[in-house]
This record gives sequence, C-alpha cells and structure tokens, in this order.
Amino acid sequence: MSNTAKKRLIIGISGASGTIYGIRLLDLIRNMPDKSRPESHLVMSRSAEITLAYETKMKVADVHRLADVVYANKDIGASLASGSFKTMGMIIAPCSVKTLAEIATGVTDTLISRAADVILKERRRLVCMVRETPLHSGHLKNMLALTEMGGIVAPPVPAFYAKPKSLDEMIDHTIGRALDLFEIETNTVKRWKDEKANL
Repeated sequence: MSNTAKKRLIIGISGASGTIYGIRLLDLIRNMPDKSRPESHLVMSRSAEITLAYETKMKVADVHRLADVVYANKDIGASLASGSFKTMGMIIAPCSVKTLAEIATGVTDTLISRAADVILKERRRLVCMVRETPLHSGHLKNMLALTEMGGIVAPPVPAFYAKPKSLDEMIDHTIGRALDLFEIETNTVKRWKDEKANL
C-alpha cells in the first residue's frame, strides 16, 4: 500500500463473550493521533448485539459511533466483500468458534466471514481473537486450518508479567498486542524488559 493510500482496518465483533475487546479496540483507534490512525470499518453480528446487552450498558448505536464506517453483517455485497477494496487487514474481537468455523471451512454467508475470507485470499493480515474454553478437537482443527491459510489465532490471554492493576489494563494490553501485529502502537502494552531478576 502506498504512503498516500488511506489506511483502513476492519473490525469484526462476533457473538462470543468479550464484546469489550472489540469496543475497546474501536475506542483506542478512535483516540489515536490522526497522522497514525487507521480508518475503522466495523461489522457486528446479531449475536454480538445480543451479547453486548448482556455484558455492558452500551447500546449498539454507541458502538457504531466509535467506528468510522459501519456495515450490516447481512450485507455480503458491501465493499469489504471485495479484494479490490484495500485494507491493512482485519481483527475479529472477539471471534466465536462459529465464526472461526465459517472462515476455516470457507462457508462465508455473513459479511464478517466473507470479509475475513477476502483478507486471506488477498494475503493480508487476519487476526482472530478466539474466545472459547475448553477446546475440543474440532475447534483445534479449525484453528490449525485458519493458521495454515495465513490467519493468526490470538486468544485474549492476559499477560500477568505486566502486573495489571485493573481489568481495563488487562484488556488494553491484550488489544495493544493484537494491534502490534499491524504495527500500530497504542502505548497500552507494557513491554518485556531484559532485566536481571532480583535474587
């Protein structure tokens, strides 16, 4: 992508628990300096909208306002469904095992899974923050299939070495690490330092 091309990042929010990851991701991008801020393109599934109501006090419209562009998940003819629409890639946060399975098997009948499929075929970066535990062999096989196609499986695992003081700090660190994969700096990641342990 040329330096003059608009930087766009697709954010998918599926129905798994952890909608706060997608919300915080949008919020961090929105508050970045304009010079380095990518344009955010949001797709939420219907299940994500239901989960949002269970897990937060936010309305769907509140989440939409955090994004630059919003698409309906049923709109499979949207620009995101075409490889000619240039983007940096896509993060699905959180990524349900249903969405994971759709992408891994190529059965893409929603815009989230279709956009992810386009990212893979165009050899762009796809990061799926898969939110499920424990995992059975079908989940693991789908993760392997996604990885073999060039995607990145990045479960939202907290980094305790960062000594988070709150749930918000844990979330921000995790989202910051996901954005690291796109070389987007959020200043929310406490980097590991090569220091001698106090013995």
